[in-house]
Amino acid sequence: MLIGLVAGLVGLALGTFGVLAYRVSERQRQLLDVDTEEPALPPGAAEVLAVVGRAFVVVDAVDGVVRASPAAYAYGLVRGHTVVHKELLDMTAGVRRDGVILEKQLELPRGPLGQGTIIVQVRAAMLGEEYILLLADDRTEITRTEEIRNDFVANVSHELKTPVGAISLLAEALESSADDELAVRRFAKRMHKESGRLAALVQDIIELSRLQGASVAQQGRPVDVNAVIAEAVDRSQLPAESKNIRIVVGGRTDAKVFGDQDLLVTALRNLIDNAIRYSPENTRVGIGIRSREGLVSISVTDQGEGLSPEDQERVFERFYRVDSARSRHTGGTGLGLSIVKHVASNHGGEVTLWSQPGQGSTFTLRLPEMEGQDGGEQADPAAASAASAAAPGPRKSLEEPPVTQGPGAAGATERGATA
Repeated sequence: MLIGLVAGLVGLALGTFGVLAYRVSERQRQLLDVDTEEPALPPGAAEVLAVVGRAFVVVDAVDGVVRASPAAYAYGLVRGHTVVHKELLDMTAGVRRDGVILEKQLELPRGPLGQGTIIVQVRAAMLGEEYILLLADDRTEITRTEEIRNDFVANVSHELKTPVGAISLLAEALESSADDELAVRRFAKRMHKESGRLAALVQDIIELSRLQGASVAQQGRPVDVNAVIAEAVDRSQLPAESKNIRIVVGGRTDAKVFGDQDLLVTALRNLIDNAIRYSPENTRVGIGIRSREGLVSISVTDQGEGLSPEDQERVFERFYRVDSARSRHTGGTGLGLSIVKHVASNHGGEVTLWSQPGQGSTFTLRLPEMEGQDGGEQADPAAASAASAAAPGPRKSLEEPPVTQGPGAAGATERGATA
């Protein structure tokens, strides 16, 4: 009995020890599970982020990327599981430290190479207890548009100051030389020239502003291209006659375009005036018309000095002048070709350029034919001879593709009256 009693006590002790050991092990396992469990995103956060419409990045307590949108990778904010830019990490550190929402506009490199940048509006805030959310909105285009607008205002102010200042100085000189008849005539002539230049600049600025607010789709109507060319040539006869330049028009087309006739006349007149301005005296300016494959092309060819490749890249910019001194002498404002580009764009077309130093330039306005008409007859072959008659000498074959400018200009493989 004594042996049995001892055996029972030993068994009871072993059983008690086993139960205690099991309970201790279970408690330690539960503690380990709690320590290693990843904090989860708040319920519904993933669904909201998927439709938020902005680039987003979710980082954890050590700034590791937990989740990021495709746009975040496209903008170059994230590479792999790492936030690339120090500015973003500084924002997450500030949110983690102060517990507040931060918002900044940052200009960040677009990639590891090159000078390209992206401007983003970034908002950083806590998401749940462990995560930080970065929301990024691309503001690059808006910011650059604002810069262009500011540059335009600054350029206008600068361009207006020159003739206004000149008129003011000439008026003072005229007043102080009232008794000198020759001086009065000389100063009056200069004042007349400067006032004309000021009027042209103001008119171009008004025209450009009107173009940016015009809606050709709502206000347009069928336009006869031949009438546009005839009116533009008629308005350009006076400056052409002053330099003994003959304007040669070749070809006709029955195709019509849909748009604003006044705007199209303004664009073509600018091209013709530009050709006259930079052509030598006693030469020709050729205008060719062609209708083919649903496009009406109007080409203006001059006998000027031509443009270098560097100038061709910038010739459609506002206020850009190839030769500032010569442009001021000839009365150029630097807005004519910019107006042409806007008119072409508003009508769903384009303006392209072919030019070589010493061989003149050919600007081609290409517009889509109006839908619903029977089809335009192709231009008379005389159109080719009109533009080629303006050339200063033999050019290369028409099969050689030109240098083009303007959006969508790639693929324009014709020049002269056939472009």
